[in-house]
Amino acid sequence: MANNRRKTSRAKKEETNWQERVIQIRRVSKVVKGGKKLSFRAIVVVGNERGQVGVGVGKASDVIGAVKKGVADGKKHLVDIPITKSNSIPHPTDGIGGGAKVIMRPAAPGTGVIAGGAVRTVLELAGVKNILAKQLGSNNPLNNARAAMNALAVLRNFKEVAEDRDVSIEKLYAQ
Repeated sequence: MANNRRKTSRAKKEETNWQERVIQIRRVSKVVKGGKKLSFRAIVVVGNERGQVGVGVGKASDVIGAVKKGVADGKKHLVDIPITKSNSIPHPTDGIGGGAKVIMRPAAPGTGVIAGGAVRTVLELAGVKNILAKQLGSNNPLNNARAAMNALAVLRNFKEVAEDRDVSIEKLYAQ
């Protein structure tokens, strides 16, 4: 009995690491035979501030249900991000989501997160502390969040690049 309690408390601790932030709640309506049916769409970013982040969308007839579904969807679409010692990204990157384009560049320690809107939320929940980012093309929060996720998903660290090229990490630095 006591052993089971310990397992559940550990599982709860792991769950509390995740932070969730709602980017947008939108009231949407569907025209049906009897009139208009109202529902809510919630865009939620879920992250542990240690290199894992996900964006989810939930739809329900009430706001709380939509947010819960968005959190569950965000946890299904998690992306691992390599973060450097200076709490930045290893190299410049850009991503596309719908009509939105996001450009990201690593920044020196002390710079902070210089980004706007949904991209800022995604980066903060990913655990990136120093970065420069710019949104281009669209103001849509969902497309900007997806573009940010796309940009973060293609990041690679030195170890992965060295393995792809069949070169040691030391030789990679020498080049």
